[in-house]
Amino acid sequence: ISALALAASTFGAAAQEVSACLITKTDTNPFFVKMREGAEAKAEELGISLNSYAGKVDGDNETQVAAVETCIANGASGILITPSSTSAIVPVIEQARDAGILVIALDTPLDPIEAADMTFATDNYKAGVLIGQWAAAKLGDGAADARVGFLDLDVSQPTVGVLRDQGFMEGFGIDIKDPNQWGDEDDPRIAGHDVTQGNEEGGRKAMENLLASDPMINVVYTINEPAAAGAYEALKAIGRENDVLIVSVDGGCPGVQNIADGVIGATSQQYPLLMASKGIEAIAAYAKDGTKPEATEGKDFFDTGVALVTDQPADGVESISVEEGLNLCWG
Repeated sequence: ISALALAASTFGAAAQEVSACLITKTDTNPFFVKMREGAEAKAEELGISLNSYAGKVDGDNETQVAAVETCIANGASGILITPSSTSAIVPVIEQARDAGILVIALDTPLDPIEAADMTFATDNYKAGVLIGQWAAAKLGDGAADARVGFLDLDVSQPTVGVLRDQGFMEGFGIDIKDPNQWGDEDDPRIAGHDVTQGNEEGGRKAMENLLASDPMINVVYTINEPAAAGAYEALKAIGRENDVLIVSVDGGCPGVQNIADGVIGATSQQYPLLMASKGIEAIAAYAKDGTKPEATEGKDFFDTGVALVTDQPADGVESISVEEGLNLCWG
């Protein structure tokens, strides 16, 4: 056997030894589907063996814990995870890191954020600030006596939901109390909070609940675009779909199309494929020589970018068009 052939076969064996795990909240949300596509493509390109796992529903910590345990047992080099319960998953993440596995949180930081080696994510706080600023700018003087309904993610208040909610408040001009939780604010413009589990049915029910307690709501913050679509259906059922401003976060293709269709006023677009592909690259570098990824300067995570998408630009708020959003969207 030639030296060249021997080197090639040795490299092939070494490449096969590098394995990674991707653990998402669910395997149905288009955001996580795109994340998996990004991870799979980059893993194939780099010769990394990838195993993917997902919770049954958003909030399913038990299945994610079992997946981490499987990855530890299989000797994975790295784990990419979008945690459903940002604090309850930490003990098993510690076990993985103790076993020498690189752990990267995607999209949703762990609580505490240092529980992972790095977080690759949208600046979710900035995503919230952008839609808050846009909503305030669109209302103009009317922002002073707005009635704002908040459609959040879950009562457990995962970090991603808190960051977006509190960012919106800052952008809109609402005084934030404890930045690590929502619901303690005393601004009279807040009509109430309800939770959606990040899906359309949850968004519809939560919007109905808030309207029952305050039928004059005219601004709706939503955790994501499926929740926004549900909120719109609830408003449409009472003939108020045209006089309520709905803002959201995600930037999936259905959500961006909903801006074009007048369902959502503006959304902050994030880039899940980039999060996952960069995560796989980081695992490859770690497996090669122990290099760990570094945070974006001035932040405690690796920022994968965010852009406000709307067809109604507002003065002083940077945004991209629906056409540009559709070119960059996913799902």
